[in-house]
Amino acid sequence: MERIEEEMGDIEYHRYQHFISNSPWDHRAVVDRVAYQGDEIMVQERLSQKVPTALIIDESAHLKRGNKSVGVARQYAGVAGKVDNCQVGVYASLCTGTRSCLIDERLYLPESWCSDARRCQAAGIPEDEQVFKTKPQLALEMIDDVREKGIYFDWVGGDGLYGNTSEFARGLDERNLLYILDIHKNQHIYLSEPTIAIPEKVPGQRGPTPTRLKANVPSMRVDKYAAELAKGQWQKVRIRKTSKGWLKAYVHVQTVWVWDGKEPTARQQTLIIRQDIRQENKKSEIKYSLSNGSLEQYTPEEYAYFQAQRYWVERDFQNAKSELAMSDYQIRKWRAWHHHHAIVFMAMLFMLKERITHKLHYPLMSIRDARILVTTMIARTMLQNEPDMLRQLDLMVKRHKKRQADMDRHFLRDP
Repeated sequence: MERIEEEMGDIEYHRYQHFISNSPWDHRAVVDRVAYQGDEIMVQERLSQKVPTALIIDESAHLKRGNKSVGVARQYAGVAGKVDNCQVGVYASLCTGTRSCLIDERLYLPESWCSDARRCQAAGIPEDEQVFKTKPQLALEMIDDVREKGIYFDWVGGDGLYGNTSEFARGLDERNLLYILDIHKNQHIYLSEPTIAIPEKVPGQRGPTPTRLKANVPSMRVDKYAAELAKGQWQKVRIRKTSKGWLKAYVHVQTVWVWDGKEPTARQQTLIIRQDIRQENKKSEIKYSLSNGSLEQYTPEEYAYFQAQRYWVERDFQNAKSELAMSDYQIRKWRAWHHHHAIVFMAMLFMLKERITHKLHYPLMSIRDARILVTTMIARTMLQNEPDMLRQLDLMVKRHKKRQADMDRHFLRDP
């Protein structure tokens, strides 16, 4: 806001601060409008690209100092790869083909915040929000809101936090929603359906009578299962085009059962194991997912595509943070955090629209390209600087020609 004041000059800093922190405008109305317009875009993309739409759930951290910012605590921050002082948001991204758009958010409040009414009041958290909810619970809230708005999606995706939480998968099953959720490599699976029961005490056996449920067959870790697969059990597939040629992978899908140690029966799932093939046939890290879809519903290639679409929410975060200042704020209160995110979502939607509007002439336009052109156009309007606008366009076209030539080389080798 200080930089905006310096550039604009005619509005005082405190008015910007009031707008973001105290003004009563409804952030939810803005986010809802973004969701509706994002849905309209994805409908058109689904028709033109003939690909399904995903609702991808993911969380992202914003590193902060001090202890006054709403929801801040020492917790795991993916951007740092460790526990750090940060705020964490849970986000929903609508994704069709290569287009994606953030359409909803929730601020995660740690238990240390929810149990401190005075601290919550100082940060302006509404009373009905001062209730501890896990990230999967916040995700289910967003999914319910998205469905209530009538926004269309074919399946739900998420990382290992959601895939390893039986509560989240159970919630999606209850809502009759297809999901493809990543799991950790230490997830245990059963290759045949186990019988779950409390074992009878063996006559004459010492010790207390068993009271806990147990499976009658042993389980195994998914990484151990993958390591024992024969070469013929993998299928080589092409997933989508990238700037480096086709994204190709070895994929294995298998019906398995998963039990959380609490439910009376194990859940039948489809296990998806994917290992991308990099340049020069180098293999990447193996990724594991579980789905409530069956082997008869989708091919291994389709399951691999579903699993790989989580890539786009990571790009959303990267673009929002590097180009649109998603994490670059100095605000403390609940309302301010949501106001800031509503503005970022609106800016991301605008950039997406610009890229689609100009895709015929500039098919490789990125969020960064769009941001540079917008800021240059604003400067041109203020300073009447037409040459600089033309220069930026020329530079972008030159970058795109080099990028396209590089892409063409890859596809000539592997059409």
